[in-house]
Amino acid sequence: MDWLTDFLLRSLDAVLTAGSGFLAPAIFFLSLGYIVKRKALLEDIRRALPETRLNIQIVLFNLVFTVPVISLAATFLWDFWHSTGLILYAAEDWDSWPVVLVMLLAIVLGDFVGYWRHRLEHHSILWPSHAVHHSDTEMTWLSLERFHPINRITTVAIDSSALLLLGLPPYAVVANFLVRHYYGFFIHADLPWTYGKWNILFVSPAMHRWHHSADEVAYDSNFATVFGIWDWAFGTHYVPGPCDGPLGVTDDIEPTLWSQFTYAFRPRAYAHLFRRKPAPAATTSEVTPAE
Repeated sequence: MDWLTDFLLRSLDAVLTAGSGFLAPAIFFLSLGYIVKRKALLEDIRRALPETRLNIQIVLFNLVFTVPVISLAATFLWDFWHSTGLILYAAEDWDSWPVVLVMLLAIVLGDFVGYWRHRLEHHSILWPSHAVHHSDTEMTWLSLERFHPINRITTVAIDSSALLLLGLPPYAVVANFLVRHYYGFFIHADLPWTYGKWNILFVSPAMHRWHHSADEVAYDSNFATVFGIWDWAFGTHYVPGPCDGPLGVTDDIEPTLWSQFTYAFRPRAYAHLFRRKPAPAATTSEVTPAE
């Protein structure tokens, strides 16, 4: 029963740590929301309240059940990759590098790997679990925590493995997680900011909101978390302005904890893998380009 005791202790630690970890972001985004929206903030909070309640339920479930599994998985991945002999560099190989530079490298590489992992989630067997994240129709900073346990685990497994294979020291891996996690809170916030021409370099709240848009024109766009340069370089950058349209997915996911977590186990959730792609439209002299 030692494993059960360890699991329960990890769950308790996760809940206590998160309780204090969520307080600062909550105060920050409430204050920022008031500065930007003034009295309109109260109406926005009222409208988003049902989705926020569901997000909090998902947070609590993941803290109690998923975070301890992730903690165990991280230990397993560390031991596994080091046992294979595939690690490219030893942690001490980075000792001659400035600490800030090593952390920056981890964040850049982490965001690059996260970009491609995110694209994979939209076009593979991983979509049904990732669809839960996109089912939020009133996106707020807390939407970052709306993740299916499967999606949480695969994200850690893919992103962490890439950094572990480079042998990056633990402090750099932690820096990557913290920066991308807290910046993730920011880009999910209900803010109209586009960053103008700078959104090519950095992901803005408006840029990521377009990623969650229900408008087909924005599908398959804006996969990066921190650096918009990845989307620009690989042809998925789309920021025509602030995103004011509806958000969400067409998948049949009810706004209940049960529906959110069971959707990934329903056969129809994987129908997209078997749909035949439409044939390209014939090019004729009668076809006129869209304006």
